Amino acid sequence: MMTIKKKDKVILKTGKDKGKTGEVLKVFPVNSKVIISKINFIKRHTRPTQTEPGGIVEKESPVDISNVQLVCPKCNQPTRVKKDKLSDGKKIRICKKCGEMIV
Repeated sequence: MMTIKKKDKVILKTGKDKGKTGEVLKVFPVNSKVIISKINFIKRHTRPTQTEPGGIVEKESPVDISNVQLVCPKCNQPTRVKKDKLSDGKKIRICKKCGEMIV
């Protein structure tokens, strides 16, 4: 079970965008990377195609999952995640600071 999932609010802990928060757009569990909205922009030079003009395009680049930390929706603070199981066997994530379940 991954500690960070799509649509989670995270904060960047290292790098040029340190301290910025954003929403996770995509998770790559094989590479342990995530794409966060409006963070870690890179510029790509693209050729013109029949549908799109060419030019310099800015887009989000993947960030290593070890460089981000989950922000608890209840206490609104960066926190570590505790993994636990319910009585019916369903896996859940729990905030280490406030003890609330993260949905």
